This record gives sequence, structure tokens and C-alpha cells, in this order.
Amino acid sequence: MQSQEDKGRAADLVVSKLAQKIQSGELEDGQPLPPERNLMEEFGISRTVVREAVVALSNKGLIEARPRHRPVVRKPGYDAAFEALESIVTHLLHEPDGVRNLFDTRIIIESALVREAAKNANKDDLIALKQALEANEAAINDSDAFYQTDIGFHQVLYGIPRNPVLPAINKAYTTWLAPHWSQMPRLPDRNRRNFEAHKEIYDAVLMRDPDAAEEALRCHLQSAWKQVRETFGEL
Repeated sequence: MQSQEDKGRAADLVVSKLAQKIQSGELEDGQPLPPERNLMEEFGISRTVVREAVVALSNKGLIEARPRHRPVVRKPGYDAAFEALESIVTHLLHEPDGVRNLFDTRIIIESALVREAAKNANKDDLIALKQALEANEAAINDSDAFYQTDIGFHQVLYGIPRNPVLPAINKAYTTWLAPHWSQMPRLPDRNRRNFEAHKEIYDAVLMRDPDAAEEALRCHLQSAWKQVRETFGEL
């Protein structure tokens, strides 16, 4: 009878071989993983080992596994990398200062992003930022829409450097912080203050003033953190 240790080694071998097939393109993005029976025959393993391997591949972000569906291959990418961290980050957010630590990293990254935008944003970037700002203003009296347009304004900043890591980071921040942000009281007066902060950032970017852009961004996010503290207390 195969020991648990032997099963673990066998699952690791299957994970390694399937990961190679995904990375080489032999198993393409969006393609269902071969059926359990085929994998059992190909690797000479039990159904239990196959299922352990599938769980491991899912945890690595290489496949998407859903109940009652064949697992689907996911091409490795930055989004998948950050999604694979979600369960760990969710745990860390419940540690003392967990939310604050994550939010501080956002301030550091977005401070650099607005400086980059002020120096290098092209015409299309400025148009996209202006459109996001206008959508944000139009949603002031609709708090659900304002929340989405708030996300949209910051999202534009992550796209300006043309670095595919940054939009994935933005998506991760949005996902990880959503449980707290979605519970924030959203009143038109508060929405307007946040819009005005966005306008200050936009104006500084438009004027090609990186120092003013960073200052406006930091003031905005520090104010946002104060709002979080008023709602949730210590985090």
C-alpha cells in the first residue's frame, strides 16, 4: 500500500510535469485538463494522487478548478500570481496592522506612479485620466457608482508606465482591500471630497509637476486611511 509520503512525492512529480506542459504551451490557456482517468493511466497513479496534484496546480494559479467541472488551464501571468497569494494575504490582513501595512505599500507605489505620470504621461494617458475624473464627478450622488469610478481613476495611473506587473498589483489591491472598502459609509459630501482630491492629482499631472502630484496623492490616501479608521477603528 502506498504511504502518504509516497503519494506526496508522486503528486509533486505530476505537478512538475503538468506545469512544464502548461509553460511550454502543450496544454494551452483555456484548455481543459485531461480527464482524471487519462492522467491516472499516463502517470501510473491513483485518483487520490491526481486530485492532490490538481489542488496543488490550482494553488499555484496554473489551473482553475471548479466543482463539477473539468479543471481549466490558466496560462501563468501576473494576475494569476497575485491571485495565488490571496488566501495568504487574507490571513495577514487579520493580523495586527495587517490592513495598514498593505495600505502603506499602496501609498508608496501610487506616489511613484503619479510622479511617473507627471513626467511621462502622453496625450492618450491624459485623456484617459480626464475621462476617469469626469466619470468620478458624475457619480458623486451615486455611492456605488462612485466607488467603481474611484477604482477606475486609480487604475489609469497603474497603466501609464506600460508595465504589466502594475495593473496586476492594482487588481490585487482592489480585491484584497474590497471587504473593508465596500463597507465604508459613502455619502455625497465625502464622495465630493474624494473627487476634489482626484482633481488635484489630475491637475498636478497635467501641469507636469511631480512634487505636487505626489503631495496630492499622499494627502488623498492619508485622508482615505483616516476615513477607514473612523469606520473600523484599529486595523
